[in-house]
Amino acid sequence: MSLLNQLNLLSRLMRRTVFGNVKSFHQTAALCKVEDRKAMLASLPSKDEGTIGERSIDIDSMIDKKTSIFPDANTPTALFNGVPFNEIPICHIRVSPNNTIISITDAKGVPQFIRSCGIEGFKNTRKGTNIAAQATAISISTRAIERGYKTVRVTVRGLGPGRMSAIKGLEMAGLNIISITDTTPVSWNPPRPRKQRKL
Repeated sequence: MSLLNQLNLLSRLMRRTVFGNVKSFHQTAALCKVEDRKAMLASLPSKDEGTIGERSIDIDSMIDKKTSIFPDANTPTALFNGVPFNEIPICHIRVSPNNTIISITDAKGVPQFIRSCGIEGFKNTRKGTNIAAQATAISISTRAIERGYKTVRVTVRGLGPGRMSAIKGLEMAGLNIISITDTTPVSWNPPRPRKQRKL
């Protein structure tokens, strides 16, 4: 008889003499933790765009589907919900790596609302996140809807994490976006860039 079999036999005899004929059920803590973690991960919702980051969109495939996505000579007089395109209010989104500023102006360019991530309550580095830009866009669009705005044109200027999230926030709050224009200034002969940071 091997040593392991002898130990098993001895433990069974001890169990019978001390506790009667009771069988014990034992499960290790590590195995319980693994099962609990699997159940928790299965119950979690799928990851959202706002937590992962920006999603890239293939524009070439969209161009093939729609032929009338670019403006032409008739665009300023085209009607959207009974209003000509050139009379629809404009939502300006100014994006930088550190902040996102959103303003809604009327068709002539007179500002009606201005909100930024800092005004919304985000401080320091949190101002430059896509979640802050989305929250700011939701708050300004709810104020615009209360004022009676339903459809807007959007112009996006600058590069930063809040570009797509701000547009998504405007849509989530219920504003109807009919055009998106990128007005980021591009210099064709820029000055010499700064030297690279040494990390």
